Amino acid sequence: MTARPTLLLAACAFAACALAARETQPLNDGWRFRYGWNFAGPKWEPVTLPHTWNTADAEGDHPYTRTLGIYKLTLKTRPEWKGKRVFVRFKGAGTVADVMFNNVWLGQHRGGYTAFCYELTPHLPPAGKTAELRVRVSNAETTDVLPLAGDFNVFGGLYRGVELIVTDPVCVSPLDHGSPGVRIRQDALTDAEARLTVTVALSNPTGQPQTVTLDVAGQTLTATGTDAITIPVTIPNPHRWDGVADPFLYTLTAKVGDDAVTQTFGVRDIRFDPDQGFFLNGRHLPLRGVCRHQEWEGKLAALSPEEHLRDVEIMREMGANAVRLAHYPQAQEIYDACDRAGLVVWAEIPFIGPGGYDDEGYVPSERLHENARQQLVEMIRQHGNHPSIVTWGLFNELRMAPNPVPFLKELNALAKQEDPTRPTTAASNLGNDAPLTFVTDLIAWNRYDGWYGGMPRNLGAFLDATHKKHPTLRIAISEYGAGASAKHHEEQIRKPNAGGMFHPEAWQTEYHILNWAEIAKRPYVWGTFIWNLFDFAASHRTEGDRHGINDKGLVSHDRKTFKDAYYFYKANWRDDTPVLHLCEKRFTQRKADKIFVRAFSNVGPAELLVNGKSHGTAQPDALRVLTWKDIPLTPGDNQILLRTPDGKTTDTCLWRR
Repeated sequence: MTARPTLLLAACAFAACALAARETQPLNDGWRFRYGWNFAGPKWEPVTLPHTWNTADAEGDHPYTRTLGIYKLTLKTRPEWKGKRVFVRFKGAGTVADVMFNNVWLGQHRGGYTAFCYELTPHLPPAGKTAELRVRVSNAETTDVLPLAGDFNVFGGLYRGVELIVTDPVCVSPLDHGSPGVRIRQDALTDAEARLTVTVALSNPTGQPQTVTLDVAGQTLTATGTDAITIPVTIPNPHRWDGVADPFLYTLTAKVGDDAVTQTFGVRDIRFDPDQGFFLNGRHLPLRGVCRHQEWEGKLAALSPEEHLRDVEIMREMGANAVRLAHYPQAQEIYDACDRAGLVVWAEIPFIGPGGYDDEGYVPSERLHENARQQLVEMIRQHGNHPSIVTWGLFNELRMAPNPVPFLKELNALAKQEDPTRPTTAASNLGNDAPLTFVTDLIAWNRYDGWYGGMPRNLGAFLDATHKKHPTLRIAISEYGAGASAKHHEEQIRKPNAGGMFHPEAWQTEYHILNWAEIAKRPYVWGTFIWNLFDFAASHRTEGDRHGINDKGLVSHDRKTFKDAYYFYKANWRDDTPVLHLCEKRFTQRKADKIFVRAFSNVGPAELLVNGKSHGTAQPDALRVLTWKDIPLTPGDNQILLRTPDGKTTDTCLWRR
């Protein structure tokens, strides 16, 4: 006989004595799952969170599933919870979640990318007794929950995990839109001092005044109130968060009684100039960025903290100093990692148009409007303490019919109300005169010159024309990219059919060289964000080397293959580590007797040898590209060696003719 799974909380976390302070415990083991309405087959299977039923989507012919899933967990009330309050916090559930506990409906959360929390205390059974936590989660398509459209998959399930929070009766509220309950706002910053306003949301059923204590930067400050308590903080001689150069973080702890919440934060000055781009702490800093979807092959959205961290490591290895976390608020771990790594972040809500597809990204109903407001407030309150975030994104590739501008203006005002310290931005694929261009503080464009149409020189012409026509606009490139299969190669470098099944890697490399040449010489562009750093699932795509994948990534979906364009940027964006990279090393089977050879170098000239014979030393051009033409290959194996004159840096491969 197999016993029903029961969550037995670890003794090390909850001792037999009464709890003295807040305890937070992962609630990820012991769950059971089944699809909704699935009464014919196996009804319940054991799962561990994070979990999504879409883990096989985009692999082979597995269908993209948007449906209802049901999770349940048996929870035993602990004796030490007597006199305490117990909350359950969901880090993310895709996309609409109804939560029930002990046969009581606690509420419904609508939106797959932000956290939410409910209190269990009034519904707990007596100590030692069990109750069932049941969650009905649906990622089915709707017209009143963002996103309505998008060139990516919307994953279902409890894909970010769940935690249990046990507090004293009076506590820092876990119920403030899923946020930590502590909001840190920077009001002013000079070399002499940083002035902050800290707001602590209390959950205070007594209605009596409570004293809140802040420990921050070697100071202890107090204030008294019953609900939201605001405390001014001054930090003398502040140490600034300065991006990758010095990502310094302060720690702040807010206490009421024995309950405490700790947050990290940073102080920094940001400025966006229409002629000179982005400034961090008074220093011009061109934002060399990438875009990132939160998914890996085999797990898709159900990622571990280590996988989020690995993505940030890959960004920094390439030399990126910024990231657009597209197209929705992402996991807490990625924002924390960006804070620590010094990456500048563009965070956004999933208000996404259909781009070039026949779909609707906006249905102007009050239910959709309310959901967009909710998701915006949740994003800002949950992530507003991160110094890495410098702008809030409000939309991506919306169309002008139905007209979204009136509602976008409302969202923009709401963002400013929630956070007056950061500018808003958006990503457009319309012309520079479209009315939605002028809603947000900043604006950026998704451009694919040289992939879907035109050539990269069109990008430079568009930027110059926009800057000349609208000189007060602060403009950026929110997306640019081209597809590539690491399995597809040809001797001639030419633009393929973007919608076709043949996506040679060499054209992606060429595309990025030509586009970066246009971008790098225009300092008024405040940021550029490559689409995408990683290949990702997009169920409707039938192109490249397999269906269901958008292959514009510079790195493969499983993070095992780094395409040549990745090393082009690494050679251009990093000077602190040697980069010498031969292109087309995967193109092992050659037909031509004379070939074109390309490489990237940030260490100066390099010599090319074939089977030990030198074919000359090439000098890198302004984009750190080395080229050799008409290099002969002999029948059979050809050992290729690229080396710097001092022989300290090399790269090798084998080409067979």
